[in-house]
Amino acid sequence: MPWNKNDYPDSMKNLDVSVREKAIEIANALLRDNYEEGRAISIATSQARKAIHGDEEDRVTYEVISRETDWMLRRVDGKRAILVEETKENLLQKAKPYVNEQNGILTVYEEDGSVEDTLYE
Repeated sequence: MPWNKNDYPDSMKNLDVSVREKAIEIANALLRDNYEEGRAISIATSQARKAIHGDEEDRVTYEVISRETDWMLRRVDGKRAILVEETKENLLQKAKPYVNEQNGILTVYEEDGSVEDTLYE
């Protein structure tokens, strides 16, 4: 089923509009070439980001980490918090759109400091 501006995969909902539109275009082309839906979405999202924002090497990496009483979002090489919330879930609700708007990569850590997930690679 082809996607459009009003009907697209949930994983594209946080993309900025120009990246999402390009990703929809690419994903539809991949589906026509018989790619599996999940693979088409992943490839299309990555290629759309490159087409709209440029090469991957220019992307900033952000991290969600635990502090003693709260959670914060910061640039990997940064010292100051960009966003702070009492819970990880609340922070991720704000951090994901922020990192997407910045065309960044988001590394999410567990409370013990181990990596839980990396998003938007």
